[in-house]
Amino acid sequence: MTHMTLPSDPELDPAKERRRIQRGRNVALGLVLGGLAVLFFLITIAKMHN
Repeated sequence: MTHMTLPSDPELDPAKERRRIQRGRNVALGLVLGGLAVLFFLITIAKMHN
């Protein structure tokens, strides 16, 4: 009798899938925070020129 193993597909491993989702959220949050920092910087520069 042969023993079949599941392929090491990350979508089949809940822990790997959770880490992938968390990484995506972290990247998105980092981009939002970076965008806010740039926005605040630009607003500050614009106010200094008035």
